[in-house]
Amino acid sequence: MAAISREEVAHLARLSRLAVTEEELDRFAGQLDVILQSVARVGEVAAEDIPPTSHSVPLTNVYRDDVPTPSLTQDEALSGAPDAYEGRFRVPRILDEEA
Repeated sequence: MAAISREEVAHLARLSRLAVTEEELDRFAGQLDVILQSVARVGEVAAEDIPPTSHSVPLTNVYRDDVPTPSLTQDEALSGAPDAYEGRFRVPRILDEEA
């Protein structure tokens, strides 16, 4: 793969609206070239017989059994509320909404 040129880096900088110096053009060209070579190398390794993955190790969710347990009644839950209305917690409105 050919190295990325200073002109291509300058073009990318213009598209990104970044002000770069002449020294940065050289440095960024080298850095971008290394990145592009690394991506190309990964593309060479990928084989059709290897399934795509999102993680390097398999992930499994750990679930606990859903066991009902005693909880507060509605009146008990609302007993400590500063304001309640029709069996629900009443809170200040934070968004302007049309009714």
